Amino acid sequence: MKDKPTTFLETLRYGAEAALFMAFIGLFRVLGPDRASYLGGWIGRNILCHLPPDRVARANLAAAFPEKTQAERDAIRMAMWDNLGRVVGEYAHLDAFSITGPNPRIRVIDRAQSVAALADGKGVIFVSGHLANWEMMPITGNLLGFDGATVVRPPNNPFVAHYLEVQRGLLGPKDQIAKHNAMRRMIAQLRAGKALYMLADQKLNEGVPVPFFGRDAMTTPAPAALALKLGARIVFASNRRTHGARFEVVLYPGPDFTPTGEETKDMLALTAAITARIEEMVRADPAQWLWIHNRWPKDGRPPRDSAAALT
Repeated sequence: MKDKPTTFLETLRYGAEAALFMAFIGLFRVLGPDRASYLGGWIGRNILCHLPPDRVARANLAAAFPEKTQAERDAIRMAMWDNLGRVVGEYAHLDAFSITGPNPRIRVIDRAQSVAALADGKGVIFVSGHLANWEMMPITGNLLGFDGATVVRPPNNPFVAHYLEVQRGLLGPKDQIAKHNAMRRMIAQLRAGKALYMLADQKLNEGVPVPFFGRDAMTTPAPAALALKLGARIVFASNRRTHGARFEVVLYPGPDFTPTGEETKDMLALTAAITARIEEMVRADPAQWLWIHNRWPKDGRPPRDSAAALT
């Protein structure tokens, strides 16, 4: 993300993009969370699905599920667009997602005994992927009492980025760390006994190659590196849309992993274990994952191993 536009034309373009974005956000806000989610889903199924990223989704689904019929993969793809559109509509209502009260929008199942992790003072790393509405993980953790920071990739448009930062901080952590050059801030959070919320399913050119749906994918080693370096506990968060703008967040314990003392080998092995768990989450309901990532190398070229960057 750029801090601010550098030219008049860039300012004009970013301003026009932000104006259109905010017009939709204003409409979504007026509608309320349920109707905003519904309208967003309609937009996803009828408009977003015709944009160029749909080609990436088609290719990814064909490679990930060769055993499925074309009709089955198309159904997953269209449900994915519905979910993505709903996520956009729900950004206008991130202040409406509670975990308590007579009719909470988030149902939490804590199988990780995660609250106990606060007591050891070593910090907690919540890990998930772009599942359902992925903003539910930091909101849930923050409302459970895990003060900390969300690791984000802000959009290039600084006006849109500012809006999203404010929305995320309404119920989620106010501290947000941009992914690039963020290691020092992440270490500081964990050393203070706080939480980090990380999505570990996107392609990272500077990452390490580990299997994901049968193919090596360049993956961030940050959760593994931080856990090994600082002794922080990993907690998986599986986000699932149950119906409309309502969700279930299941917290699982991290991998049962014993370090060997070989730093690079341990980091690769733990990163592979984390990625395998994310794959399990995706396979459980593939329509709720974001298949439009360029997740795997193109043209069959082997991925570049950058493990040394974090050792």
